[in-house]
Amino acid sequence: MASSKTPDALAQHWTDRLPAALKPYAQLSRLDRPIGWQLLLAPCGMGLGVARTMSGFQPIDLAYAAAFMIGAVAMRGAGCTYNDILDRDIDAKVERTRARPLPSGAVSVRAAWIWLVIQCLIGLAALLQFPRFAQLVAIAALPLVGLYPFMKRITWWPQAWLGIVFSWGALVAGAVNAPGLLPQDTLLLYVGCLCWTVAYDTIYALQDREDDALIGVKSTARLFGRRWRLATGLFYFSAVALWCWASVYAGASWPTVAGILIVGAWMVRPMLRAVDDANPASALAAFKLNAWIGLAIVVCLALKPLAITLAPYLGGGRG
Repeated sequence: MASSKTPDALAQHWTDRLPAALKPYAQLSRLDRPIGWQLLLAPCGMGLGVARTMSGFQPIDLAYAAAFMIGAVAMRGAGCTYNDILDRDIDAKVERTRARPLPSGAVSVRAAWIWLVIQCLIGLAALLQFPRFAQLVAIAALPLVGLYPFMKRITWWPQAWLGIVFSWGALVAGAVNAPGLLPQDTLLLYVGCLCWTVAYDTIYALQDREDDALIGVKSTARLFGRRWRLATGLFYFSAVALWCWASVYAGASWPTVAGILIVGAWMVRPMLRAVDDANPASALAAFKLNAWIGLAIVVCLALKPLAITLAPYLGGGRG
């Protein structure tokens, strides 16, 4: 049987036009919820911008960008499939997730494992487009990804573990231009993305606090309690500060730093204030805004390398 849409899926999406037999697999990969791969892709774009700050973008970066996007969609789908296989019993007890393909019976566990392997093979094809060092950095994340679904059972900080794995693209992007050792600006960027992930996933987890408490699932949303807004704000502040630090260390000019600060002031602060604890829909809306925040930071970090790349065609220097 076909599973119904989960509450946080897009009301209209191209996956709606898929044959009925394929729709549950699209839902298993969250293809109808592109926010996930967008948030996974953002650190990749940030990392590439930081890596090219002083040299400008190269023609090969177009291929890297395409590989990052394909890899983000495939591996996010694989991660969601793996998570749903392990959490199918928990998902059946939570109002927001009980309509997912596995707890609803739309997809069998065996079919889900096969679909997981297919998505991993697509991710592998994308990975092979990168230099060897970047490939090794990417592969190093696999054990951490495999452990993530268990974190909500053993620690109050599963959002931090998600930050470790969801921000990994920044390291991979930094590795495409590194001779064998990740530069400090890439590491600073990575920690900033980790803080950002903790912040936005805490907001996402606000939707499930009551159900999580009933079934014993841990989260920073439950840990922070009534102080979630202050704690989340501190993580956003840390992310913005670290992104600025990374850009300066990489050699970016003042427009980049100014742009990052503007994103923090004009996007993050109003978003946090708009969340109503009694209205889960407001938490979901705030969470989704983070895709735009990520894109805005990518644009800021791309300003100088893009200017360097375009300078010869515009009659300017490489300044």
